[in-house]
Amino acid sequence: MKKKSKHITRKVKERRSRKSLTIVLAVFVFAILLTAIAMTALGLFILTKTGVLVEGEISLNSVILFMSVISLAIGGLLAFFSSRIPLKPINNLINKMNRLAAGDFKARLAFGETLSSHPAFKEISTSFNTMAEELENTELLRNDFINNFSHEFKTPIVSITGFAKLLAKGNLTDEQKAEYLSAIEEESMRLSTMATNVLKLTKVENQTILSELSTYNLSEQIRSAVLLLEREWTEKNIELQLDFDDYTIEANEELLKEIWINLFDNAVKFTPRCGTIALTVEEAEEQYLVTVSNTGSEIPPEKRERIFKKFYQADESHATKGNGIGLAIVKRIVDLHGGEITVLSEKDVTSFRVLLPQKQQIL
Repeated sequence: MKKKSKHITRKVKERRSRKSLTIVLAVFVFAILLTAIAMTALGLFILTKTGVLVEGEISLNSVILFMSVISLAIGGLLAFFSSRIPLKPINNLINKMNRLAAGDFKARLAFGETLSSHPAFKEISTSFNTMAEELENTELLRNDFINNFSHEFKTPIVSITGFAKLLAKGNLTDEQKAEYLSAIEEESMRLSTMATNVLKLTKVENQTILSELSTYNLSEQIRSAVLLLEREWTEKNIELQLDFDDYTIEANEELLKEIWINLFDNAVKFTPRCGTIALTVEEAEEQYLVTVSNTGSEIPPEKRERIFKKFYQADESHATKGNGIGLAIVKRIVDLHGGEITVLSEKDVTSFRVLLPQKQQIL
């Protein structure tokens, strides 16, 4: 309610500032007209005092015509020079908009010191600059997405092509054939997984309303995700520490399953052999806090804010299998459920903390 009230108050202030700007412009035009009239009256006064306008010598119509021409000339000159003042910020705005339309997203709008102090002009510049910054960020993300996407898809394709050429040449031992076929199979699965994850990400990104809600056992779902990846963590001889009771949650079961699979799979990838992975579930104020922690190298502070972006990998060497899509999917699903995800990485332990409401709020 407080946020809504503040939003309404801000809108009222914006409308008032716009009305005041309209009044200022109207007064400005009215002042020009008054100036022209005053100049006409002054001219008549001067002609009368100097004796130019004497009854019988010059007709009244001639005087009116003469003064009308003088008034138009004076008014035109005043309008020409004075109009440049209000038109200058408008021209500035149009020029900056044209720069944005041409793809120059670094364009920023700034009025003079006097105009910037007015609420309406301040609102215009703030809105324009915010829009320009969002467009610039979107363009950067788009370029990063294309570059990373191309790299991630190109790598397995090159590997498959290379091994296929070696097999086509022949003169290989059975062991070599088996090795190359295994590599082709592995890279093909990697491409398949990547394509599937891209489709999943596209689906959840386009989803704005959380549907298909059900009430189920959250703890059992997390245990199932751990068992699903049993081969991966047993091969690395990872020690598991599961510490939670049974909890029930209202959520989209299929989507939430993606969270635990991706987080646990991520933990397995970055945990060294004979390392440790810990999973805990805590209950607090109608929310659940699920924490997935693993031992291993830390994530640098400057990279923690970027790990939830599409195709971003903290391991820039790409030594660890992955395509940087899993955490982006996790972040989006958590957002859809009205939750929050954070990462803490220190003392050779990295922890992903997911905070979810026990029940979804019906709007």
